[in-house]
Amino acid sequence: MNPGSCWLVCEDLGGLRSQARGLAEVAGISAEERLFTPRFPWSALSPRLWPAPERVAGLSPPYPDFLIGCGGNAAAVLAALHGKVPGVIIQHPRMDLRKFDFIITAPHDRLSGSNVFVARTALHGMTPRLAAARATWTPRLAHLPRPLVSVLVGGSNGRFQLNAAVAETIAADLRSMMRSDKVGLALTPSRRTAPDVRAVFQRVLAPEGAFIWDMAGENPYVGMLACADAILVTEDSVSMVSEAVATSVPVLTIGLPGKSRRIRAFTGGLMDAGRVRAYRGRLETWAVEPLDDTPAAAAALRQRFGW
Repeated sequence: MNPGSCWLVCEDLGGLRSQARGLAEVAGISAEERLFTPRFPWSALSPRLWPAPERVAGLSPPYPDFLIGCGGNAAAVLAALHGKVPGVIIQHPRMDLRKFDFIITAPHDRLSGSNVFVARTALHGMTPRLAAARATWTPRLAHLPRPLVSVLVGGSNGRFQLNAAVAETIAADLRSMMRSDKVGLALTPSRRTAPDVRAVFQRVLAPEGAFIWDMAGENPYVGMLACADAILVTEDSVSMVSEAVATSVPVLTIGLPGKSRRIRAFTGGLMDAGRVRAYRGRLETWAVEPLDDTPAAAAALRQRFGW
């Protein structure tokens, strides 16, 4: 049994969308996205101060049978509709937990309660896609030397900085690793990667034989996860790190200038568990197991609502 209808409610941000969509997919729930971007004056205020959060998000009756929200702004919407529409909020809601039917949060949030599930990774729908991606992308990446290191690059986000100067340092380290450890390298930027940062990686690494995605054509991201012997990820993205550790290969995080208590706590937990290590300019390998808490979160959700 599933809810007859479901909306995914969150800001139009990739990391939030992927978590809400991933939970719905793994739980077997057919859902329709309801994305929003708060406008002024609401964008300048805490969502706790919005007089009618559902209207700020552009929602109006008839409401669906179920809501899946992700992020603080979505939490305000679900809290406003509590008692009218059941739902689950992903991430710390930053308000009274009694306003939510179910909450999926991270260990560093230190929340507990009968309506709380703690997930060690950000939620996603990557795991079921890896086998098919491996079959598709193995021949496409076969020209690269082995071991193959996949590099996932994010971008500046207000907490961490990834500009052209930082990219020069990272690219030089990657080039040195390619030469010293005789590895193949495939690198994909994200939508947040600035053009001048992409240009640095192209200039420094392409002459060494690296594959650098030029943002044109089919996105190789899932294929690079599926085919890698090791994965490097810039530390700014909890979502990319979470998807990387869902594979069966070692994951190393590339440090960036800046700080974030939440992200550093997340990464630190994975390091303490032995799933992730800090990248120090050389390839490191060690025995690992895939880590993906999305199926457990989906099972807890279904149990909570009796589906």
